[in-house]
Amino acid sequence: MPDKPTAITNPWAHLRQLTPARIALGRAGASLPTDAQLDFQFAHAQARDAVHLSLDCADLAVQIEQQGHTCLQLHSAAPDRNTYLQRPDLGRRLSDESAIELDKHTHQNGAGYDLAIVIADGLSALAVQRHALPLLQRIEEQIEKDGWSLAPITLVQQSRVALGDEVGERLKAKMVVMLLGERPGLSSPDSLGLYFTYDPKVGRTDADRNCISNIRLEGLSYNLAAHRLIHLMREACRRQLSGVNLKDEAEMLSLDDNSPKVGNFLLS
Repeated sequence: MPDKPTAITNPWAHLRQLTPARIALGRAGASLPTDAQLDFQFAHAQARDAVHLSLDCADLAVQIEQQGHTCLQLHSAAPDRNTYLQRPDLGRRLSDESAIELDKHTHQNGAGYDLAIVIADGLSALAVQRHALPLLQRIEEQIEKDGWSLAPITLVQQSRVALGDEVGERLKAKMVVMLLGERPGLSSPDSLGLYFTYDPKVGRTDADRNCISNIRLEGLSYNLAAHRLIHLMREACRRQLSGVNLKDEAEMLSLDDNSPKVGNFLLS
């Protein structure tokens, strides 16, 4: 009987300490080692679970209100998760009931706001549950310094990115920021995305928005994400635009660091 193949270590295995990417996994015969295969299957299961996990909106709304905000719970036109995954178009607009609720709020409060913040489950409710509140706190600290007025925080279920523009338009907000769970990857099931639009209106395209992605403990920090967002907001107000014509040229430093640094080595 021939000997069973044993796992052969890849000589580049030490590089795995520098990246979560699946490199230098070794081999057992012509296949992956058992540990690497099981790890892949576990990561795939985590990604699938993140897509189908429901966001606990009631608990999140309580936490938002404990921070001193008014919170409006809304829903997209997609009635459930299965419909949301199969009909992206329904996730891009509010349900009739939610649209009426926003219009009622705007009618009662008259003038609009400088900024509307939308928190949505997107494709990873796990990302929202873990990272939305800490990031919201960092953003709030900065907008208070700039004196921007903030609309009630809107919490939307079964939402796609474009829905934020409708929320911003109905609230008569000059700018809208959407915090949304990104499509899970095999090394990042809890990645949060941030989407910013100046002068939000229904019909805006991806070219009209700026995106800051991979906000999580292993990715972009809350402080740095908030810092980059505030830079974009200030420039957007000055130039009255957002999207592809508004580049993210924020200096890459934390909010606690006052020393100037070059933001992009490619531009130096």
